[in-house]
Amino acid sequence: MAYCGYENGYKYRRYRGHVRGRARRIVALALLMALLSGLFLWLRLGVAETLYAASEAQVRSLTSSAVNDAVLTTLQWNGASYDSVVHIERDGEGNVVGISADAQSVNLIARQTVSLSMANLNAACAEGVPVPLGAFTGIGLLAGMGPEVTFRVLPVGTVTCDLVSSLTSAGINQSLHSVSLEVTAAAEIVLPTGSREVSTVTEVLLCESVIVGRVPEVLFGGNLFEGVL
Repeated sequence: MAYCGYENGYKYRRYRGHVRGRARRIVALALLMALLSGLFLWLRLGVAETLYAASEAQVRSLTSSAVNDAVLTTLQWNGASYDSVVHIERDGEGNVVGISADAQSVNLIARQTVSLSMANLNAACAEGVPVPLGAFTGIGLLAGMGPEVTFRVLPVGTVTCDLVSSLTSAGINQSLHSVSLEVTAAAEIVLPTGSREVSTVTEVLLCESVIVGRVPEVLFGGNLFEGVL
């Protein structure tokens, strides 16, 4: 009988130890899940905006650089000038009666700009953007400190190009006419907290000239070349 009691007590102690061990594992698992959930929320709420702000400026800079280089190369290829992309119509007294764009020249410049901008953007995005490790703290003062971590940047969609015209008075019977290319490009930053799209609009001066002669008031204001591209 004594042996039986000892055996039952041993089994009970084993069972109790097993239950306690299982309870500890459940508590440890629950604490781990709570810790991971807290870390996730901290990254999403406290760090995401700091990481995004630290990388957004660099993405906008590389996008603008890609577009500017593309426009410069395109203008060199085509030897573009004001007279080659703009036609001015005058009456018998030399007054301006109309201003129009050379659609063929402008469209060629726009297509080449889009193609080169996309190629430059792809090359720039392949290198990614470096973000200081301090940005992971979520504290703005520390965002620029520590070694750098490189994040992926992916081009999004296609680059688009529009023609923008500005006509302003430059004196008596003189008007300054500026023609610019407005290039829109988008890139996606891949961060640990998710991805963010950054859209950048870069306006680059294509050409400009001072027009001598009276220009109709109706031509001032607005975009004279809207819908050309």
